[in-house]
Amino acid sequence: MVQSMASRQASYQANHDQAVRAHVISVLVENRVGVLARVAGLFTGRGFNIESLAVAETEEPTLSRMTIVTSGDARIIEQVTKQLNKLVDVIKVVDLSREHFVERELSLVKVRAEAEQRAEILRITDIFRGNIIDVSPKSYVIEVTGDGEKIRAFLDLIKPIGVLEIVRTGPVALSRGSKALS
Repeated sequence: MVQSMASRQASYQANHDQAVRAHVISVLVENRVGVLARVAGLFTGRGFNIESLAVAETEEPTLSRMTIVTSGDARIIEQVTKQLNKLVDVIKVVDLSREHFVERELSLVKVRAEAEQRAEILRITDIFRGNIIDVSPKSYVIEVTGDGEKIRAFLDLIKPIGVLEIVRTGPVALSRGSKALS
């Protein structure tokens, strides 16, 4: 389960280094074939779970940024970051959970949209500042962006209408302020 930024940061402050909790790790890597497989293999080989993973090219086409959500206590996360830093194609690793950061997640939700339900779907979508991005005679595809709590709240309201499919990106995150990973 993906926590919101506020609850993740509050959890970190309350538990500091003792409890097992979700961490958002940002990894800057060379944009090369096989890098994703090596990073995933590192987690698999050490028995660590990747709860969420988002990867894309950065402002520099030769670099990619991975946003990885994983769980563990301070010792495990320290081990993960040290092992990631040992990989040849890894440039920098930052546990964003140790600082203030901004995160967003994208969700696409296909819902049943019979004539009598369309007004309610539009109302709920508008409340969550979502967009209907595809319309068919019997369904809508809705795009909602926000933190994990916002996505869950939207899904809780829309599920009774009839969700056909859901796809979520997992969070992408950047540290707040002028500090940059690259």
